[in-house]
Amino acid sequence: MRKWLKEYSRLLDQPLDGRPRLLLLGTVLLLVPAYLFPLWNMTMFAPQYPHGLRLHIYSYKLEAGNAGQDLAEINILNHYIGMRDLATSDFTEFKWIPFVVGIIGLLFLRAAVLGKMTDLVDLLVLYMYIGMFSLWSFGYKLFRYGHDLAPTASVKVPPFMPPMFGYKQLANFEVYSYPGPASYFLAAVAVLLLAGVIIHWRGYRRTSKA
Repeated sequence: MRKWLKEYSRLLDQPLDGRPRLLLLGTVLLLVPAYLFPLWNMTMFAPQYPHGLRLHIYSYKLEAGNAGQDLAEINILNHYIGMRDLATSDFTEFKWIPFVVGIIGLLFLRAAVLGKMTDLVDLLVLYMYIGMFSLWSFGYKLFRYGHDLAPTASVKVPPFMPPMFGYKQLANFEVYSYPGPASYFLAAVAVLLLAGVIIHWRGYRRTSKA
């Protein structure tokens, strides 16, 4: 056990070689779309809305289809069932997600220049934690919006949760919810970080056996 821990500590203390450093630089580029493209897209169809109402969720704002008019329509419908209006100011995530993405990018750059294996592992764990927490926060927000319904609403509906992934029938609406382009780029960041860990580990094994 002691020998294994010693070997593991030696591995973590190894400076990164060229390929993991290049992958870290690639992860920085993959973070940029988080500021440019939606993280999530939701579309709602109903007989009175055959072309659908579209809502795009960015890392820092809500943006609706039809030059923003779809959000007004969605909030009118929400008012009838007692749901709170959707507003950018109500999403605290929009305040910290862009900041966190920027900090992560700086940490990636630092590791690409000065990093060791321990920095790469720490960044992978930290990034996965932030990603899982963000998904949980999004799901919890959807749950609260669908369950905190005003008792004085003109239309009574049972509490519900809009879908995070895929399709769900809500009253006479067909609701579709899928990750946007930015989410796929952010998922690719995790893949590159994991690839960097594996590549460095394999390189270390080859050199230690030589």
